Amino acid sequence: MESVERNGLPLCRRSYLSVALDEAQLEVIGQRVDRKSPSFLERVKTHCGCSCSRLKSFLLGIFPILTWLPRYSLRQNAIRDLVSGISVGIMHLPQGMANAILVGIPPVYGLYTSLYPLVIYFIFGTSKHLSIGTFAVLAIMIGSVTTNVELLAESKEMSKADVEAAKVNTAVQLTFICGLIQLALYLLRGGSVCRWLSDPVVRGYTTASGLHVIALQLPLMTGIPAQRHTGLVASAWTIKDVVCGVKNAVPGAMSVSAISMGVLIGGKMLNERFKKKLPMAIPCELILIVFGTIVSVQMDLAGVHKVQVVGDIPSGLSPPVLPSLSQAKELFLPALSVALVGFSFLSAIGSVFAHKGGDQFNSSQDLLALGLCNAVGGMLNCFAVSCSFSRSMVQESIGVKSQMAGLVSALMILTILLKIGHLFEQLPKAVLAVIIVVNLQGILAQFKDLCVLWKSDRLDLLVWVVSLISTLVLNLDLGLGVAAIFSLLTFIYRTQQSVSSTLVLGQIPGTDCYRDVKLYAEAKQVPGVTIVSCSSPIYFANSELMFSEIKEVASRGVKENPAEDPSPSSFPPLLTHTHYLVLDLSSVNFMDSAAMTALCKVVENLEVQAVGVFLAACSERVISQLQTQGFIPDLLSRSQLFPSVHHAVQRCRSLLPQPLQEVNSNLNVEPMTTDC
Repeated sequence: MESVERNGLPLCRRSYLSVALDEAQLEVIGQRVDRKSPSFLERVKTHCGCSCSRLKSFLLGIFPILTWLPRYSLRQNAIRDLVSGISVGIMHLPQGMANAILVGIPPVYGLYTSLYPLVIYFIFGTSKHLSIGTFAVLAIMIGSVTTNVELLAESKEMSKADVEAAKVNTAVQLTFICGLIQLALYLLRGGSVCRWLSDPVVRGYTTASGLHVIALQLPLMTGIPAQRHTGLVASAWTIKDVVCGVKNAVPGAMSVSAISMGVLIGGKMLNERFKKKLPMAIPCELILIVFGTIVSVQMDLAGVHKVQVVGDIPSGLSPPVLPSLSQAKELFLPALSVALVGFSFLSAIGSVFAHKGGDQFNSSQDLLALGLCNAVGGMLNCFAVSCSFSRSMVQESIGVKSQMAGLVSALMILTILLKIGHLFEQLPKAVLAVIIVVNLQGILAQFKDLCVLWKSDRLDLLVWVVSLISTLVLNLDLGLGVAAIFSLLTFIYRTQQSVSSTLVLGQIPGTDCYRDVKLYAEAKQVPGVTIVSCSSPIYFANSELMFSEIKEVASRGVKENPAEDPSPSSFPPLLTHTHYLVLDLSSVNFMDSAAMTALCKVVENLEVQAVGVFLAACSERVISQLQTQGFIPDLLSRSQLFPSVHHAVQRCRSLLPQPLQEVNSNLNVEPMTTDC
């Protein structure tokens, strides 16, 4: 036991705490193991090799149902899943029909979209909380495409039935292409591409989409005929049509809208007020649909009061048909936007519920599930789907136990399609429009982000506003593209800004901590040593500016922070450098070839000025890049790389001449080390 110090280190390693360890010495002490990257053939053999265990793991990964269904307990889970499935199934009926109106196709296709994807996600999905089905934002995006079809049909004087068929065909093709894109992203492991849609971009975009939806519902809620517009400020043109045609408003439609809005808002307020006392939320939308249909039939709203109704809802299921893809070129970009936005929402909401409940959520597997929902759904007359936050919240609040709840909801929709769908043919479209508008309250509440972002990050606020305005002014697809590009430009701007904030560090006396000399009054620069911290990745866009500033800081340090006057006996035998520059690269996770070239120039220029350069706290990735580029050992040896700033400073002190006072103090005082 005598060979062990208080800190647990053997006596033989005690000296390592008080000497300047470089990376070469650390490799010997730590017994670094070189990792050899496998060859291409070895990687192919590893990934393509087949065994019983690999096959089992593959099947369990592709079909998550095989993991949880054999362990499903009817006694513990059935009641919760049944109640949750029925509650969410009730919500699917009005939301599916309402979102079909947004797409611009008959409401029955909203019921198809509420059925098939639920079954597919039941088999391939990983989250028990997510409710897959119609989603208002995606419905708006698809509706902006079908509007073009409607305008084109008007110019060709097509019949109403032909126009509806053309819009359905377009929506189905777009959905199928969207599914293929998501499946391709899954195969290429490209699910992370959605991370480039930052939160301000998505929230600003969805807020603008909500305003766009409200503008589109005004003609249905008032009965005023309005033309569908595309292009710049389409929502403004729709509002103009409503305002100019106010004399043609239908009193019956406005009365239905006002009463429906009062009932729905009142019901939601009751649910919110008594949510802890009610065993389940009051199905306000379902009650409103049933009540609206009964009133419409009894008062003959369509015939007497000229109120638009849903119309024919065919019973049964449509046969699967492979879409023709005749418009694939025109629909690719809209389908790409729908694919990215749909998966972004699913991934974000799935992660929220997974963290909240401590459950597992595999975003990659859910990308496969979503791609299958859209690709297979496109063959079954569905439009693009994602998860609905409102329905998912209901499932989570009830205490859903498994994906079995989705199957229960699907059986409810199937029953409606086969048996009672025709009962809703007299439902006023104004009721569906009100359901859409009222359910947008959560999206419109995102305007509160303006105050939050103003206080926290005004650059993110600018991204949010640009996303909102570009989506309102341009169409939904182009607006999203502009917002995403602007968000990336702000990222580049942030990295450029980091150049001007290159930090000069000083040592806190009595510690091994180094902090910004402008922020810490006690942080003092080490004589003869300039320590600079780089706070961002270094690449072609900022390398020249950053290293130019570093060179200026080093030159200024030679003049303003020289080494102290040495004692006569402390001169090293060979003094090659009179000053040292220590680069803290702990925050640099990569450097490209342009940055390597700029770093080489800085080192060479400083060597001419008798200034040595040490690199501290480099990540393994940066060290590997330096070796690959030949920077190590051609220009710098591994003995000039250090695991921390403190080790680099210790080496500098050992190389620079020391004053007599410091030499004497070092003989009596052991340096204090901390963990900073």
